[in-house]
Amino acid sequence: MLTHHTKPVTRKGVTVFLLISFAGTWLWLLFARAVLGLSSLHPLLQLPGFCMPGIAAVVTRRWITSEGFADAGLKLHLKTAWRYYGVAWLGPPLIAAATLALAAALGLWNPDLSGPGGLPGTKELAIVLGLMMAALFLTPLYAGEEFGWTSYLRPRLFGGRTVPSTIATGLIWAVWHFPLAFIGYAEFTNLATGLAVWTLSFQLQEIILMWLYQRSGSVWVASLAHAGNNMVLFLILGETLDGKAGLGTITPMLLALAPMAVICLWLVGTRRLPRERRTANPLRAGHVVRTD
Repeated sequence: MLTHHTKPVTRKGVTVFLLISFAGTWLWLLFARAVLGLSSLHPLLQLPGFCMPGIAAVVTRRWITSEGFADAGLKLHLKTAWRYYGVAWLGPPLIAAATLALAAALGLWNPDLSGPGGLPGTKELAIVLGLMMAALFLTPLYAGEEFGWTSYLRPRLFGGRTVPSTIATGLIWAVWHFPLAFIGYAEFTNLATGLAVWTLSFQLQEIILMWLYQRSGSVWVASLAHAGNNMVLFLILGETLDGKAGLGTITPMLLALAPMAVICLWLVGTRRLPRERRTANPLRAGHVVRTD
């Protein structure tokens, strides 16, 4: 439980973190588009904005609350968390495969199974492997978000209670992305429906990312999974179901909710989501996690 003197510090830290994350990202996107004329897919537009939550977490930890980085999950933990690195790396392509199988079963997509044994061809498999390698190498960039949302913000909302803090983080994370729907990064034929599906997708992703982070104790595991979601899962679905099958932007995301929801229900149903023990002064101690 937070003590009397740490509650104001936590509120102050969260407030400053959110102000820097939102104002920094949104103002930069506006400046990059309106003044610099950068495309929404230009790296110079994306990188500063997408790294802003990590920057906000560093500023808050170092200069606002002076709490340091003991609970930030910066260690790799390769020996103890290798299984979770595997899950984070293999999970996105497996979710993509499940989503494509669902699309095929619903008659929304006709797969090309011209490869050996009725499998996809070697070209398609090589592309998937290439995207997986790209996600591996781009993991440090996606830590710019995970160091902010999953490592810093989530444990400081609702006293770190798993369910409400994860839901709140997923919602905040989704809203932070909303301007991208107005600058051409995400194009929805129906804006309200698109944002709703996008928000639900972020909620489910945050459950999985939080689980990976807490189980591994490393923000790098969550960052690898985040990189895989962007570089593997949604690129494959966008190219296959939107680009080739012509299903648009919303339908592939909607289909992907099904396997992600199954994973989340499994985590909840099997009581695999960790619950944090309270410490007398959580701002000075690392997270202590127990699982049921």
